[in-house]
Amino acid sequence: MNSFGSIAWSSVGKKVITGLTGLALFGFVVVHLIGNFTLFIGPGAFNDYAHFLETAAHGWLIYAFEAVLIPIFLFHMISAITVAWTDRRAARDVGYKTLKDAGGKSRKSLASTTMIYSGILIIIFVVGHIFLFKFADHEIGADGVKNLYKTVVTTFKGLGFTAFTVVVMALLGLHLRHGFWSAFQSLGLANDKYLPILEKLALVFAILLAIGFILIPIILFLTGDPNAVAGPGGH
Repeated sequence: MNSFGSIAWSSVGKKVITGLTGLALFGFVVVHLIGNFTLFIGPGAFNDYAHFLETAAHGWLIYAFEAVLIPIFLFHMISAITVAWTDRRAARDVGYKTLKDAGGKSRKSLASTTMIYSGILIIIFVVGHIFLFKFADHEIGADGVKNLYKTVVTTFKGLGFTAFTVVVMALLGLHLRHGFWSAFQSLGLANDKYLPILEKLALVFAILLAIGFILIPIILFLTGDPNAVAGPGGH
């Protein structure tokens, strides 16, 4: 009898892992964007939101969340890369001359053929993002709350990081454009009847999320501090 590990790391197993972890990460991206929009409510709202995440359940909530999210992220990355490598080795020797839908469930497109490259850039961004907003030095208010709002506003005053963020968020939208519906396909839930619907949903979600994440750095870069006129509004 095959072990669970050998089944999970088979060709089909890796695609299932990629699909499940991809949907989990999609949910995280949605929640993360919603949290980021507290920036426009005011410094107090954003700092209180970040403080709650760091201190809930005496700080154990964030550790439990990270203990789940990090393995999901790693499994998604490893399984996706190995699936792509296996598919490439099994592909025909002569490459495609044009990028177009191959018909049926293949749905070959720019989004599908750049998944690995967009994924790598997203990984680089995530590592930098974590280092900057989690481990860098932050101003501490009189109440002991980190002023992450000031860190974010200051960071996006720079054109370089702002431009890099916009590019990566556009690639994130492209990544989600293919990843959302293909996750259902990997799980065997995308037949010819539902696949067109999933593709349309994927396009809508990808556009909305990409625009949402892109608007934040652009607005901060152009305004400096969107809440400056209204006053400090908190910490």
